Amino acid sequence: MEFHQKFVIGWIQVEGRTVSEIGPGLLVLVGIHENDGEGDAEYICRKVLNMRIFPNEKTGKAWDQSVMQRNSGVLLVSQFTLYGVLKGNKPDFHVAMPPQKAETFYASLVDRFRRSYSPDSVKDGVFGAKMKVDLVNDGPVTLQLDSAKPEKD
Repeated sequence: MEFHQKFVIGWIQVEGRTVSEIGPGLLVLVGIHENDGEGDAEYICRKVLNMRIFPNEKTGKAWDQSVMQRNSGVLLVSQFTLYGVLKGNKPDFHVAMPPQKAETFYASLVDRFRRSYSPDSVKDGVFGAKMKVDLVNDGPVTLQLDSAKPEKD
């Protein structure tokens, strides 16, 4: 499961130090399900890089360009809490991929984004770290993408 937010600027801090900063583009909160595999990673990467959620400045047409067409940035943030459910009043994350396996999967997903787009345009946080993620929303626009429920395309 992924949540995507269109932003003007975004940055990530760990222990008071900025570890990633990026200009206009997409913040991608990455939740990794215990059953996710390479097909899910390929789907998410392709959809995120090609979804047309930016306006075309030349034609004035809304929802017309992708992050790649605009040469914008992608900021990836691992977030296992996207697969949290409440059991009573306490969150339960049992369907999220276990941390040891998820760290390897997440690293390969970041690498896939960099190979599919531009290494300099794709930034990420620190897996497993307590991060402060700041952004200035553009819109705001927030979309959910779930590789377990892909549309026909």
